[in-house]
Amino acid sequence: MTYSPAPTTATADAPLSAPLYGATFGQAIKRFFAKYATFSGRASRSEYWWWALANAIIVAVLYVLVIVAGVAGATVDPSTGLAAPGPLFVVAYALLALWGLAIIVPSLAITWRRLHDTNRSGAFYFLSFIPIVGGIILLVFTLLDSDPAGARFDR
Repeated sequence: MTYSPAPTTATADAPLSAPLYGATFGQAIKRFFAKYATFSGRASRSEYWWWALANAIIVAVLYVLVIVAGVAGATVDPSTGLAAPGPLFVVAYALLALWGLAIIVPSLAITWRRLHDTNRSGAFYFLSFIPIVGGIILLVFTLLDSDPAGARFDR
């Protein structure tokens, strides 16, 4: 069976059930949240990596907030010399934890769909649980070009 090659330009009218090749940053973020827990179908490379960038920026900002809040509100116990973080540290860390919990399912879903776009079962995600090697293999799979045969995962 032959397949046509995956398009390389943005197709703004692509339905949510189809991958959006050449997605912009904004389109990728909207589709990420619109397909919150959708494991069927495919996600283009641009959809996946724009989300990865957005998430990295958000997590970096939250980590900086945690560090600043921890240092700014810290108090030192004079008898032991140990520092204790202030209440803002707890709030900042709670925000980071809530963000992590909020994106567990959609991050798993977009990775699952990205693997489908490379014509691999989403179950390959579980390779990431193999220390070091598994994460590298998953990274390589998500970097690969789209495979038109991955259309078999569309519904």
